[in-house]
Amino acid sequence: MRIPAALLLLGLSLSGCGEVAPTKSESTEASPAVTDSFEPSASPLTLADAATCASTKPSGLPVDGEERPFSSSALAYGNSHLWVVPLQEDGVIHADSGSIEPDGSIASKFGWWRITPGSLAITGRRLDGPAPPLRASIPDGYGSSGFQTSGVSFPTEGCWEVTGTVGGETLSFVTFVLRT
Repeated sequence: MRIPAALLLLGLSLSGCGEVAPTKSESTEASPAVTDSFEPSASPLTLADAATCASTKPSGLPVDGEERPFSSSALAYGNSHLWVVPLQEDGVIHADSGSIEPDGSIASKFGWWRITPGSLAITGRRLDGPAPPLRASIPDGYGSSGFQTSGVSFPTEGCWEVTGTVGGETLSFVTFVLRT
């Protein structure tokens, strides 16, 4: 009979304990978890939110004499290894209903020009809030250099950094994704 009485006293004493305050090494904020069941924020973003995103603006094509990835495009952005089009002049991808995929993600197409030979890889992360990483579709059949098409699916609206990698060289740009 002594053990049940001791358990009862222990239970009663613990039930009176309140929430324990975190120590300095603990955090009261939960880390954003990347899961397959990510739920986007209920409050929609607006064009005003795009002003808080340091979007990359198109730089145009390289000067004459350098390899020109596209015959002409004011919406190109790149470096001596990799170029991408189109970047929007305002830095915002305006996604209409035709860009929304069945899972709610936002699809966009990008053309890349690989000056450095190699297979293209595309990664990306949201800069202004939690979100799963973007998904990229890079079809075969374009050889090891030159033009390469791609599809990118952004899981949520927001400010996104996209990085293309080819032959160990990278090109990153920032864009704001917005449903319109």
